[in-house]
Amino acid sequence: MRIGLLIYGSLDLLTGGFLYDRYLVRHLQARGHTVEIIALPWRTYGRCLLHNVSPGLLTRVRTAACDLLLQDELTHPSLFLLNQRLKRRIDIPLVTIVHQVLCRQPRPDWQNAFYRAIETRYLDSVDAYIVNSQSTRATLEHLLDMKQRPWIVASPGGDRLGTLSSIHSISTRAVQPGPLRLLFIGNLLPHKGLHTLLEVLSQAPQEIWRLTVVGDLTMNQPYARSIRARIQQAGLSAQVHLTGPLDGEVLAEHLRHSHLFVMPFSQEGFGIVYLEAMAYGLPAIGSSSGAAKDLIQSGHNGFLIDPQHPSALLVHLQRLHHDRECLNQMGYAALKTFQAQPTWAESMEAVHQFIRRLAIPPN
Repeated sequence: MRIGLLIYGSLDLLTGGFLYDRYLVRHLQARGHTVEIIALPWRTYGRCLLHNVSPGLLTRVRTAACDLLLQDELTHPSLFLLNQRLKRRIDIPLVTIVHQVLCRQPRPDWQNAFYRAIETRYLDSVDAYIVNSQSTRATLEHLLDMKQRPWIVASPGGDRLGTLSSIHSISTRAVQPGPLRLLFIGNLLPHKGLHTLLEVLSQAPQEIWRLTVVGDLTMNQPYARSIRARIQQAGLSAQVHLTGPLDGEVLAEHLRHSHLFVMPFSQEGFGIVYLEAMAYGLPAIGSSSGAAKDLIQSGHNGFLIDPQHPSALLVHLQRLHHDRECLNQMGYAALKTFQAQPTWAESMEAVHQFIRRLAIPPN
């Protein structure tokens, strides 16, 4: 098959959604399919709406001569009207890949009402859905009737960075004396909630924690500057280390040597990093709002924090610092959670079979 994939920017961006798209492209290519990337410039939401009246984009899609067109749901402002024009000109399935639903993110109601009007119209314009988590699927079902169209939940894998070479290292790490080594992996963007995490940690005894933050510092430079200023003003320079973006073996090394993965104030559509952390036996602390609850069983392999009660994080950190056997048992439970999840190859093959059935329906 010849498959199109419509995205913003570049597949090389270090975000969970683009990581998912990269894995899917590689898997489809390995299965012998041709994948044509149709990349749109990344602009403001308002300017992206203008793509709907762009004859150039319509021509690009038509000349790609695809058997099926995948669309990253992130591009919905560019396509919520254009898809109807596409359907009148080309008879191929339009399939959206939904990583997260924009209009269900924490923000003022009037803003979400505006986004919802556009996003639901887009979601109603496609023929099928590839969804990254059960939580995201439930969110979609609140917005539209999915019973009339095919869909698949294909969760990301957590095996990209490998896993522990020995499960005994969980116990060895847990009983090491000193502060809890906390790891946050996420680009420095407001919705990731690092500012709230720092505010809560500033109230904890400094002897019980150290925090390493892995993520791009340039995607929102004013926010990154505010984070640096917050660290300095709170006297946390010795407590918090900002590494910038890391990947591969360097990132895996941080996972091996950390005690806990903490991203408790980010509403994730799936949260690949939670699962990658669990691959190294790290209990994960995430938000009760979003898809973290699909992986985290609070009190078993980590904790879920209610965004309305952020100080609950302090109680859990105090407990795990003083009760290293609890930390140890949660680490083993986290590893078992990872082991029970599908690999990237398994999930992407499920997507492959799904889109084959869409593009080549049975006689």
